[in-house]
Amino acid sequence: MRLNKQLSTDFERDIAGGETPFSEYPRPRLRRDSYLCLNGKWQLEIERRGERVFDGEILVPFVPESRISGVERETAADETLVYRREVTLPRGFAGHRLMLHVGACDQYAEVFIDGDRVGEHVGGYLPFRLDITEAVAGKDSFTLCVKARDPLDPDLPYGKQTRRRGGMWYTNVSGIWQTVWLESVPMEFIEDVKITTDLDGADICVVGGAERKTLCFGDNEYTFEGEHFRLDIEKPRHWSPDDPYLYEFEIRAGEDSVRSYFGLRTVSVETRGDKPLICLNGKPLFCHGLLDQGYFSDGIFMPASPRGFENDILQMKACGFNMLRKHIKLEPELFYYYCDKLGMLVFQDFINSGKYSFLIDTALPTAFLKRGVSHRATSRRRAEFETTAEGIVKQLYSHPSVVYYTIFNEGWGQFDGDKYYHHFKALDPTRVWDTASGWFKTRNSDVISEHVYFKPVRLKGDGKHALVLSEFGGYSCKLPDHAYNLDKTYGYRYFSETEAFQSALLGLYRNEVLPAIEGGLCAAVLTQVSDVEDETNGLLTYDRRCLKVDAEAMMTLAREIYGRFEQLYK
Repeated sequence: MRLNKQLSTDFERDIAGGETPFSEYPRPRLRRDSYLCLNGKWQLEIERRGERVFDGEILVPFVPESRISGVERETAADETLVYRREVTLPRGFAGHRLMLHVGACDQYAEVFIDGDRVGEHVGGYLPFRLDITEAVAGKDSFTLCVKARDPLDPDLPYGKQTRRRGGMWYTNVSGIWQTVWLESVPMEFIEDVKITTDLDGADICVVGGAERKTLCFGDNEYTFEGEHFRLDIEKPRHWSPDDPYLYEFEIRAGEDSVRSYFGLRTVSVETRGDKPLICLNGKPLFCHGLLDQGYFSDGIFMPASPRGFENDILQMKACGFNMLRKHIKLEPELFYYYCDKLGMLVFQDFINSGKYSFLIDTALPTAFLKRGVSHRATSRRRAEFETTAEGIVKQLYSHPSVVYYTIFNEGWGQFDGDKYYHHFKALDPTRVWDTASGWFKTRNSDVISEHVYFKPVRLKGDGKHALVLSEFGGYSCKLPDHAYNLDKTYGYRYFSETEAFQSALLGLYRNEVLPAIEGGLCAAVLTQVSDVEDETNGLLTYDRRCLKVDAEAMMTLAREIYGRFEQLYK
């Protein structure tokens, strides 16, 4: 029997007085004035084979497996979660189209209004929207019901969730885990704004809305027709981690108006001397980053409040890091907004699906097998992978912080990598594409992507691809008062004192990572931001209450890394 400790976080204070959790506008890149947050207390029934096995309340948007949801109960594969709440429409919503948004619901969702089914969604990571105008016509209030099932279907992207958590596998989550909200829109409304930037301005594509549109930018207004408008910036200020400057604007189209923003930046792989390097705004930049699993001890898949996202970003910036590799998980758009606003680069993973094999996907590749393996995917898994991956690319396209995508991680569920490189690169040529992080190697990729845990870092580029150390370290330091698992510990090298832990990390960087920069290394991803359940290899504890390293010492190291890289590749 595992001995687990309940770990509270400071972020829980934000909802301790009964405040609505995550009431902040959930889609900052496309804001409207009409917004009704439906987070908070919902009724929850759990049914199994027609029998009710739970009847109570749940705090949305936290999963029932989490403590702060008020349920703290794992959901079985054959159980159905039935969420209900009464909704009263604000006066200003009458006479408009009404859109229901669900940020994410894992894995299958059906939605009902007053008992009538109005839509469904498959997949646990992407947001979905339903037009419920006709279903609520003439009503001032109604009963909203969401039925969710989570069989942990391996044909769907599921990431690091498992029903037998332990080691590098984490608690399975189910049901609603992001904000549920309503907005009223005109009959003809703006559906999306897609922004592509260069160093001189932005190409703005407005999807939907009236044909004639007005762009309000500063003191200027520009009228145009159709979808596309080119906005050139006089004396442009470029976005970077050191200067995350954002330009704000408004689009008006008929009766509709939305507010958005962009950052002027470019991302490319360019050769300096004989070394292909990742460049931001045309200049080589060392991407000094950490693996970010996106798990929290309070809400599991979500922190108790958005401060959890801000805290991770700011604490890692204070340690000198300029990048987070969001690992096998898609976050709410608020996370990427904070990265945009605070200046944190994001390397974004797609989400693995398919059955995992320890022998094929971990043991043999760790020893020697890094090429020549590709799994088979059913037609359904292939379709669901493409749908989710394309949805991620679409959702994150306009975020300046997102600079890099990983298609497959460590061979798990990997198939048709060379084909998918071309497919996704065509969808978004403005980012760096890593086809196979760690292994199994493919012909087509923008980078050589290596994982090194059990041997010294000795890397050398090939003169054709940017060289990236996409995972390394994994050193463990367990602080018992802040550890989730009291009898199990997971990591790749173990330290009982924070001083020894920090000394080992500094030595790892100075003795192995810094020399690799001369060989063309342009990005390194340390495992990891925080502890997660059994894993105690984070710089932060799982409850985010302790930073195990000295921020000033880590910042000094970062300056050494950036200085050495700049000296070599000006």
